Amino acid sequence: MDLFSRSWTALRAAVAGLADEDFARPSGCTGWLVRDLVCHLIIDAQDVLITLVTPAETEPTRDAVTYWEVAETPPTGDDPLDALIVRLAAAYEELWLLKFHLDDVGSAAGRAAELADPELRVGTRDVVLTAGDYLSAYVLEWTLHHLDLVAHLSHVAGPSVEGLARSRAMLEKIAGGPFPVSFSDEDALLVGTGRRAPSEAEEAELGELAVRIPLVLG
Repeated sequence: MDLFSRSWTALRAAVAGLADEDFARPSGCTGWLVRDLVCHLIIDAQDVLITLVTPAETEPTRDAVTYWEVAETPPTGDDPLDALIVRLAAAYEELWLLKFHLDDVGSAAGRAAELADPELRVGTRDVVLTAGDYLSAYVLEWTLHHLDLVAHLSHVAGPSVEGLARSRAMLEKIAGGPFPVSFSDEDALLVGTGRRAPSEAEEAELGELAVRIPLVLG
């Protein structure tokens, strides 16, 4: 849960430091500009707040790894929800309002996470898991989206080494095997989730794992 807070704080700080022109740059998410990604982060923060105040009485059905579902096809940006995010982001005519909304809702989500009992059972997306597992799952979400944020913004700091390492470990469990040791944590995440294609040399190193990626997480 501490890593959730650190990862989320770092991501919000990176957004807070963006210049206006940065919001018009492409992000690492297909079909989304940086402003669209930031709008998505606001929705994510709302989801965290909603989930942490939605207690469940039944036994957990998922953990931090099995929380994630793997889709068969990568996103194209044409999904109705993805398109809605683009329209919502465009409605923020003043970019400082987008920053303010993320800081406002994001800070609340961060405080809620710090106050949550890690053993509390919560419900979301028709599954039950502990608050601790739910927040641990979101370390992967924050880390991947931090990489998306800086994909075309080399002057902006990326995710922490600790967040990258934890996210790689979770992705390897989802993939059912480790990525080659020659892959940096960042490369493992980018290649493993289809954010970039592996080189011929990397594909050869992946071996049997090559047929199981990219992992499109949702």
